[in-house]
Amino acid sequence: MHISALQKARYDYIPKLPESLAQDAAAASLVFGAPAQSAADQAELKAIFKHTYGKPVITFEKGSNLQIRRPLNVGVILSGGQAPGGHNVIAGLYDGLKKGNADSKLRGFLGGPSGLIENASKELTGAVIDLYRNTGGFDIIGSGRTKIETAAQFASSLETAKALGLNAVVIIGGDDSNTNAALLAEYFLERGSDIQVIGTPKTIDGDLKNTHIEASFGFDTAVKTYSELIGNIQRDANSAKKYWHFIKLMGRAASHIALECALQTQPNVCLISEEVEAKQWSLSQVVDLICASVIKRADNKENFGVVLIPEGVVEFIPEMKRLIAELNDIMAAHENALDGLDAFADQLEFAAPKLSAPSGGLLRSLPQRIAKELLMDRDPHGNVQVSMIETEKLLMDMAGRRLAELKEQGMYRGSFSALGHFFGYEGRCAFPSNFDADYGYALGLSAFVLIASGQSGYLSSVRNLVAPVSQWVAGGIPFTMMMNMEQRHGSRKPVIRKALVDLDGAPFRTFAAQRDEWAVKTSFLYPGAIQYYGPPEVCDQPTKTLTLEHPPQPRKFF
Repeated sequence: MHISALQKARYDYIPKLPESLAQDAAAASLVFGAPAQSAADQAELKAIFKHTYGKPVITFEKGSNLQIRRPLNVGVILSGGQAPGGHNVIAGLYDGLKKGNADSKLRGFLGGPSGLIENASKELTGAVIDLYRNTGGFDIIGSGRTKIETAAQFASSLETAKALGLNAVVIIGGDDSNTNAALLAEYFLERGSDIQVIGTPKTIDGDLKNTHIEASFGFDTAVKTYSELIGNIQRDANSAKKYWHFIKLMGRAASHIALECALQTQPNVCLISEEVEAKQWSLSQVVDLICASVIKRADNKENFGVVLIPEGVVEFIPEMKRLIAELNDIMAAHENALDGLDAFADQLEFAAPKLSAPSGGLLRSLPQRIAKELLMDRDPHGNVQVSMIETEKLLMDMAGRRLAELKEQGMYRGSFSALGHFFGYEGRCAFPSNFDADYGYALGLSAFVLIASGQSGYLSSVRNLVAPVSQWVAGGIPFTMMMNMEQRHGSRKPVIRKALVDLDGAPFRTFAAQRDEWAVKTSFLYPGAIQYYGPPEVCDQPTKTLTLEHPPQPRKFF
């Protein structure tokens, strides 16, 4: 196996631990809080989760826990998109199992939840685990996006777990994956099985969080990776002084990544999807916002800049959202007819008259390459592939068109050359930052303590993340505490609520207070690469989002 010098060095990194887990995780005792209620729809959720609703929040303390010493057989699943720190969750889980009892075993299900359904797994030994400590990626066992949702899939999952003699299944995933985990925990108990299900919070998007889940692992590393790239581009822009860079950032439903990167790099413009929706901005208004910065900077002889764009912003622009919804309906109703038209012009002339007048006009006004993506790139269900829309190029083209019009009218005297970028996969498998390496490992150890203590239906939780690691608070929170009912595919279903950017929250307010200055004055920050070795103020700092949402409490002296 060929490894880099950094990878070799990272194998030797020993994650820092919360005090309750530091000496011997197998001695952590559980402190139970009051029964927890769901985020909303309590009566409906209580009826669905008869066995797992109303569980208490759990906190760990140093103490004695004889249960933890029994031998255990546990399965682990990586579910959904990759996120830095996943390997450390598995390492923490493995180390906890072995410290509890040397005869305990860990199996990894291959390729995500489908591995559980299809009984595809391998034993994860110490030799295997050691090859992946403190490294990025999910390649130790692979990941997948299969959902356990049919009766046959649930039955197969239970059959596999029984056949392997598992005591528990740990699912490492985001909001959808942990919703699946909640349903699986309930299903096992409903069928009289004592096989436990525990989840851990993973997503670079940052949209799985609440009071007890302050952050999901992977977000810290991803935004620091993107911010380095943005800082590099900003330095290039400030050197060449001739390009506007439009940078789309991963984060489909929420703008946490874009907001954090803006706080770290101070670009000229950063769109926040949640604000666009709240203020009901049209596509034209979004373009005007960008052009206003371009014009003001041109007046200062600065014909360059940077615009950050959340991946899913087009779905938050009301008129674009309506257009996409109408196109999906037309595609569903006329699938065969559309499939028979190979040319874009023919598809446009077929679809546009069937749209409402505003949507038809909008479709015809879009740059041709964007209209093509809306009409010709469809997912297996026939719907528009929103994630494939090159939003950065849409806004570049429309801003260029608007500025050309203003130039003809004598209202703009600058020059405008634009380049587009999309940063997504670059951040999903980076070497985890020290924060994510520590956090992932602590989440894995916490999952072990919950399993060894006989708990099921819980998400591993580590809080107080802005404090030094020794002061982090480990424990678990019930899946159902984070849930509400939402309309999905024509029926109400239980889901873990996505946490979108809070426009009243400290991170957004901090950004909003400074963005007018950034729009005109070159205020770029250059974060540089993630540092793994050196002083804590350089290597171990959490994100600005986390620090603003959970400001450190001043120490009290008596």
